[in-house]
Amino acid sequence: MSAVAQELLALSQKLLNAIDAGDWKTYESLCDETITCFEPEALGQVVGGMAFHKFYFDLPGSPTKPVKQSTIASPHIRVMGTAAVVSYVRVVQKLDANGAPVSNAAMETRVWEKKDSGWKHVHFHRSPC
Repeated sequence: MSAVAQELLALSQKLLNAIDAGDWKTYESLCDETITCFEPEALGQVVGGMAFHKFYFDLPGSPTKPVKQSTIASPHIRVMGTAAVVSYVRVVQKLDANGAPVSNAAMETRVWEKKDSGWKHVHFHRSPC
């Protein structure tokens, strides 16, 4: 795997870690302010900008909120000049309401754009497996 592909894979994992931890500051630093997405929460609509995502980060926490972690499985990375596509299966492990471990998976494609400040996440598509 090339150094650029390794960097993009590491950035994608950093992004998932921020999502899992509810770390808005890190998530925001990795994303372009005009990010677009298709994801189940958008109910089939393309959503643009950061406000839609911030809503989920701002939801009140709970002492019983499950801890979770995301693992990138079967990654495929394609770099095309100043753009890159990172596709993978995201496996999420967490505890259910009874404290039992559960896993689920989704297919994700993340589009990154190389800017003067480094790689920025500009679009994603997530579908359940």
